Amino acid sequence: MPNIDTIKKYKNIHMIGIGGVSMSGIAAILKNWGFIVTGSDWAKSETTDKLDELGIHVTIGHNLEAVANSDIIVYSAAIKEDDPEMIEAKRLGIPTIERADFLGELTRCYQDTICISGTHGKTTTTSMISLCFLEALQDPSIQVGAYLKPLGGNYKVGNSEHFIIEACEYVESFLKFSPKAEIILNIDNDHLDYFKNFENIKNAFIKYVKLLPDDGILVLNADDSSCLELSQYTNVLPITYGIQNKDADFHANNIIFDADGFPEFDVYHKDSFFERIKLSVPGTHNILNALACIALCTRYGIEKNAIQSALLKFTGAHRRFEFKGKMDGKVSVYDDYGHHPTEILAIAKSLSHKKYHHSWVVFQPHTYSRTKNLLKDFANSLLNFDHVIVLDIYAAREKNLYGITSKDLVEQLHSIGKEAKYIPDFNECASYIKNNVKENDIVLTLGAGTVTEIGPMLLQ
Repeated sequence: MPNIDTIKKYKNIHMIGIGGVSMSGIAAILKNWGFIVTGSDWAKSETTDKLDELGIHVTIGHNLEAVANSDIIVYSAAIKEDDPEMIEAKRLGIPTIERADFLGELTRCYQDTICISGTHGKTTTTSMISLCFLEALQDPSIQVGAYLKPLGGNYKVGNSEHFIIEACEYVESFLKFSPKAEIILNIDNDHLDYFKNFENIKNAFIKYVKLLPDDGILVLNADDSSCLELSQYTNVLPITYGIQNKDADFHANNIIFDADGFPEFDVYHKDSFFERIKLSVPGTHNILNALACIALCTRYGIEKNAIQSALLKFTGAHRRFEFKGKMDGKVSVYDDYGHHPTEILAIAKSLSHKKYHHSWVVFQPHTYSRTKNLLKDFANSLLNFDHVIVLDIYAAREKNLYGITSKDLVEQLHSIGKEAKYIPDFNECASYIKNNVKENDIVLTLGAGTVTEIGPMLLQ
C-alpha cells in the first residue's frame, strides 16, 4: 500500500470537473484508499456513471453543500475562479488545489512513479507499458489519457508501489510530479499558445529530467536529437531506443507490415538479438512506442514473453487509429485523435502500409493558436490523403484572437495544388462522403474535438 501520510488530513475531498480523464482516475484511487470523495461536472457521462457505481456521489451542475463538507477542493484546469463552487470554497476558507498539483502529491505517495512524456505517443506508450506490467502480474496503479479495453476505463487502482501515468508538458504540469522513471518519446513544436517557441519547450524538458533521483530510470528516443541532448542534465545513465539510430541500446531491424499495416520486427539489445515482436496497431511510429516500452520493461525485469504477449494483445487505445466499422460492408471507417502535423504524417504513413482504394480524411483543426502557428505544416501533412474535407476549428480552451478560420487551411491546400473541401456542417459532410466513396476506400475522422461524431453518422 502506498504511503498516504501526506494527504491523510483531507478526509473529505470534493472534485470539480470530476468527469475528466485524469480527475476520474484520481477520484477512484482516493476512494480505494478510504477517503470520502464527492464531485461535480457540467455533463453526465459514462465516466460519471462509473464513479457513481464506485460510491462516489457526482452532482451534474453545482453542489455547494458538498463544498461546505469538504476538507479540500481539487479542481481541473478548465475550472475558472468565478465558478460558484470555487467562490463558495474561498468564502468558507476551504483550501483549493489544481489537478496537476494534487496528482503531484499522489506521485509522492508511491515509491515508484513511472512518467511517460513527449509531444506525441504518450497515451499509446502508457497503454503498452500498463499491459506489460499487468501481464507480468505487477499490480500497478495506472492513469492513461484514453479508454483502454483491458482496464474497462482509463485508470486502474493497484496495490503495488508502481504508479504508471502520462506526464503532459502543457503549462509545464509535469514539473509538479516526482518521477522515479521517465520516458521521453519526442520533443516537438506544440502548445505554442503557452510556450511561445521551441527553446521554451526544450527548457521545460530539461527541468523535467532534473526531477529524476540519481538512481532513477531515463528512457530516451535516440532518433530525436532534442531527446538525446537531455542526458547531459542528469546523473542518470539513459537507456536509448530507435530505428534509424543503430547506436541505440534497443533498436528495430527487419521490419515488415501485413495487409492491415501492422508491423513485425526484430528487436536488438545492444548488438544481440532480443526478440521478434508483432504489433496489432499500425505504423512505424508505433514501433518506436513499442521500443520505448520494451526498454523500460526490460529494465524492470519483466520477462520477454510477457512483453511479447502484451504487445500482441494491445489493439490500440480509444481514438488512436481506431477501427469504427464498415460502411455498407465496403468502406472502412477509422477515427483518430491526431491534431498536430507530426501526428497526421505518422497516420498517413501508417495508412500507406494498408491495402485500400482511396483515402478520405475529415480533419477538424484543434485550437486557433495551433492552426495559426502551424498552418503550412498542417497543409503539407494533409497532402498524403486522396480526399480532404476540413471542418470548422474546434476552439477548446480558446477565443479566436488569431484571425484564423478553417477556410485559411483549405486555401493553403489549394495554393500547394491540393483539392480540399470546407464543409462545416456535420450532416452535409457525412452525406457528401456517403455519395462519393467507392468500394475499398478508407475514411478517417481526425482531430481532438467533436469530429469523432462523424464516424457513427457514416455507419448508421
